[in-house]
Amino acid sequence: MEVKMYQVNAFSDKLLGGNPAGVVLSVDGLPDDIMQNIAKEINLSETAFITPLQRDNFNVRFFTPVCEVDLCGHATIAAFYTLAKEGYISPIKDGVKTVYQHTKVGKLSIEIHFENRRVSKIFMEQAIPKKLGKIKDILSLSNIMGISAEDIGVLDKNIAPEIISTGLKDIILPIKKKEILDSLIVDKVLLSELSEKLGVVGVHGFHLPELNSEIAYTRNFAPLVGIDEEAATGTSNGALIYFLKENKLIKDNKLTSFQGETMNRPSKIYCRIEENEGDSVVKVGGSAKLIISGTMFI
Repeated sequence: MEVKMYQVNAFSDKLLGGNPAGVVLSVDGLPDDIMQNIAKEINLSETAFITPLQRDNFNVRFFTPVCEVDLCGHATIAAFYTLAKEGYISPIKDGVKTVYQHTKVGKLSIEIHFENRRVSKIFMEQAIPKKLGKIKDILSLSNIMGISAEDIGVLDKNIAPEIISTGLKDIILPIKKKEILDSLIVDKVLLSELSEKLGVVGVHGFHLPELNSEIAYTRNFAPLVGIDEEAATGTSNGALIYFLKENKLIKDNKLTSFQGETMNRPSKIYCRIEENEGDSVVKVGGSAKLIISGTMFI
């Protein structure tokens, strides 16, 4: 059996930027164990497996090398960039085309931004944001992350880390100084144990350079699901902008997250919140670049 596979850098338009994801097209009927083995063979942080449904609707599943996850931001960007590039989605000359992905967290809209019939950016709607509790044992978390408890917060504000979900549960960890964020030394074993205990994917650390800033610097760690560190994380940055909104740390409900700098894979993730009948709709997006395409024989 043959499957068509791609490697796409999401949240960057450069060769050595962004977060690479695997994309496998037209997988209707492919058994779960085969998809898991393909993801293990591709060996990127996530691989998206896509089955076309009715027009402009696609079923998408996400696998790390060790397990399936309900949603993945950067693999979504990679998947829909590939679908547009390979002709599964008809282009328009200029403007935004909306299509849909069907995932384990529900049906979510995808905005594909075209300029002169080429994809410029892709934005994904995320699941309804949920606040799932603040972290009470600050000392244990700070020890796991290789910092002191006094390093946690935003500027001079002692704001507690909190579990937020926009599709995946993450600990959102505010860090007062960028140099502390850049120098994190994480105990991966203890973080995996904590993540399993709390039912989260991992930790998303961030630094705001000033209050009401429209930019943040971020790092993401999820060793429980086989990701020691990730260069760009869509769902976690969606959770981050919601955390900032709820803590009144941003003004205009938009944010650009810079991630992957310490991995030499710089990424730029655009985040925004739209209000819809009292609900916060989180959207995250960016650019993408096709790096590899080929055939896998299984």
